[in-house]
Amino acid sequence: MEVYTRVRRAVQVDGMSIRQAAREFGLSRKTIRKMLQFSLPPGYERKKPVLRPKLGPWLGIIDQILVDDKTQPKKQRHTAKRIFDRLKAEYAYGGGYTIVKDYVRQARLTHKEVFVPLAHPAGDAQADFGEALVAIAGVEQKAHFQCFDLPQSDDCFVIAFPAENTEAFLEGHNQAFAYFGGVPRTMLYDNTRIAVKEIAGDGERRPTEAFSGLQSHYLFEAKFGRPGKGNDKGNVEGLVGYARRNFLVPVPRVTSWEELNAQLRQACLQRRQRKLRGHTETIAERFERDREKLLPLPPAPLEACEKRTTRASSQALVRYETNDYSVPTEYGHRQVLLKAFVWEVVISCASEVIARHTRSYGREEMIFDPLHYLALLEQKTNALDQAAPLQGWRLPEEFTELRRQMEARLGKRGRREYVQVLRLLETFSVEEVAAAVRQALRYPAVAFDAVKHLLLCAIERRPPKLDLENYPHLPMAEVALTRAADYQVLLEEAP
Repeated sequence: MEVYTRVRRAVQVDGMSIRQAAREFGLSRKTIRKMLQFSLPPGYERKKPVLRPKLGPWLGIIDQILVDDKTQPKKQRHTAKRIFDRLKAEYAYGGGYTIVKDYVRQARLTHKEVFVPLAHPAGDAQADFGEALVAIAGVEQKAHFQCFDLPQSDDCFVIAFPAENTEAFLEGHNQAFAYFGGVPRTMLYDNTRIAVKEIAGDGERRPTEAFSGLQSHYLFEAKFGRPGKGNDKGNVEGLVGYARRNFLVPVPRVTSWEELNAQLRQACLQRRQRKLRGHTETIAERFERDREKLLPLPPAPLEACEKRTTRASSQALVRYETNDYSVPTEYGHRQVLLKAFVWEVVISCASEVIARHTRSYGREEMIFDPLHYLALLEQKTNALDQAAPLQGWRLPEEFTELRRQMEARLGKRGRREYVQVLRLLETFSVEEVAAAVRQALRYPAVAFDAVKHLLLCAIERRPPKLDLENYPHLPMAEVALTRAADYQVLLEEAP
């Protein structure tokens, strides 16, 4: 570059001729003319494409292999060495490996997809699921977290569920829209089976019944990315990775899913105070433009559940996803409607809710409510000790003592009366019934009628009146005549 500058200065400033400059600097006159034409060295410019006389006849084959590779799994695509081996074995290629390798490298660059930068209007959103490891109550398990992103402002909402299913998908929208304070005008998704039943030949998506209900409730417009093309919703794809790295590292160790989601919500709120690269406003300030475009929330959130009509078994159990949930025995063999929410299962019959259970995400489990089987056990008292629904049912110690005394005095009839006492739990709380049992044991008045009477008196705040003459099996109090000598003990001085 120093010589270049000296040559140009000598000719154009000092008036040296091209012939003299060529002799002075030892360069050809053609080179001197090029130096005078360009203020900086123009560099080498290829005027014709590279000729590959040995590889030319096989270029079409190589290009077709690279095109076909796009539809194959990434780990089973051709390397340059594999293409070279095939050319030699199948097409009698006689050239070297290096020119094949160089061409494949350049051809792959030309086959890479180039993207158009997108502008995002206010009020649009994108949604997607991600996965991460969490520890709930000491048990490590996979969490499926749903991310919602508003690309205009980069505001986000993240919520985690035990599974990626229809009810989680719907509940995530309920929570996200409540967090944003409105409904985005347009939602962009991938082609998840939860939302898309099938893709028609013309590319039109046919939504599932659950997704159609979600749209009808919130009135947003739905858009879907191209199958297998995550860049169509790149903002939320990036959010999934960001949330995993920043919200879920280190592995969260919490006591419940509610605690985990409270932490994720707080992380989203804190992120609103950030200023992202290329912006002078915080996310919260930019979100105000999104808020102006959001649709209003409906009066009530969507009932986020999967509904299924089924029939209770002879053991008063209703099956959902390999797990069995109990219903009162009077509904055995009857048709019921099961609603599976994220956190609970609700079972109805003839528009009446007959059972509620905490949702189980295990497999082949039986979830019992002991109260559902008490009416049947009152008739089949011999099954009391082996009844599976009562196994592990933790009751206060007073109930065990009550049963012991009832069976000791009344035998089989005492067992039935004990079940009748348990049936009070169908109406009253454990604490209220336990208090009445303790009071009955103190009298003692060990009978169902006595416990029920004491319970009602406690609730109505009136003194109990137990007439033990109606219960000859109960111990009668012995009251002796009072004598004056009995009071003598009160006059004796304590030692």
